[in-house]
Amino acid sequence: MLRRGLAVVGLLLVSLCVNAQSGYYPDALWQRKTPAEAGINAALLKGAIDFAVASESRNPRDLTLNHYQTFGREPFGSAIGPIKDRGDQTGVVVYKGYIVAEWGEPSRVDMTHSVTKSLLSSVVGVAYDRGMIRSLDDAVKDYVAPIQLYETSELLSLFETPHNRTITWNHLLRQTSDWEGTLWGKPDWADRPSAKPGEWLTRPRNKAGSVYKYNDVRVNVLALAALNLWRRPLPQVLKETIMDPIGASSTWRWFGYENSWIVLDGSPVQSVSGGGHWGGGMFINAYDMATTATASFFRARRQAPSRISATAPTSCTSTRTTTWWRSRAGSSAARSTSS
Repeated sequence: MLRRGLAVVGLLLVSLCVNAQSGYYPDALWQRKTPAEAGINAALLKGAIDFAVASESRNPRDLTLNHYQTFGREPFGSAIGPIKDRGDQTGVVVYKGYIVAEWGEPSRVDMTHSVTKSLLSSVVGVAYDRGMIRSLDDAVKDYVAPIQLYETSELLSLFETPHNRTITWNHLLRQTSDWEGTLWGKPDWADRPSAKPGEWLTRPRNKAGSVYKYNDVRVNVLALAALNLWRRPLPQVLKETIMDPIGASSTWRWFGYENSWIVLDGSPVQSVSGGGHWGGGMFINAYDMATTATASFFRARRQAPSRISATAPTSCTSTRTTTWWRSRAGSSAARSTSS
């Protein structure tokens, strides 16, 4: 869940989706305008920024401590990925492709937690664009071979139970799969468990596609399935197909867990996480967050004629249909979260 007052804010403001596709698109070097030059009420903009700065989360900036005060108290809640303390409130405001305000340290790299899911869905979207996924309604089991865990002979089969065999890419992207199992030492039921421990292992399994449940274990299943689909580390795929073409910096990093290593085509490869629930996920600065948000609204990659897939955020709608973070029509918040 998005939280208020967070460490890094990359806030993209556009007037209407139709205008977002026809105006100036920034290159690797941002251009700036004053609020007056952009036709924005400077007093109202300052009030919004002051509110953001004053609304910092009350949770500690020591995010390791914060973890063990929150998700770390869940069953199997120990952190297994890197965690970075957050700094002062920071952000940029982009209007029609121009930076009209910035504060704090926009170049500082911070955790973005579940905003990572937006980039994971984009990587899957590129695979769909390239025909690597024939249909999003295909069963994922038909694309993923048995997986060898690193430094062991153990094989991991993600989609072999009767229920898991019915799960499609669409179900994983929309978090309606109800995937069952344990991945990277985390059982599916242990993420945000219900208040009824007696039902953790005995509740009826929901038909895939019928019930939405926010669950990082299942998002990590999507990341591992995508890794096996691409047969390449997902950070490399993201860099080459999205981040470099849209002009992002080289300072972002996408981490997995200390135990999320597999053997892929004879080489050890880390499977990245889809958030910072147990550490890891995307670490990125505010400028790059604004760049990815801008790309989603302009619906095109800079220096390339191809468009980011509809699986990623290309539609100017008011709903969050896959794992892309969206807000109301005409705006998008790309920011660090505590999920």
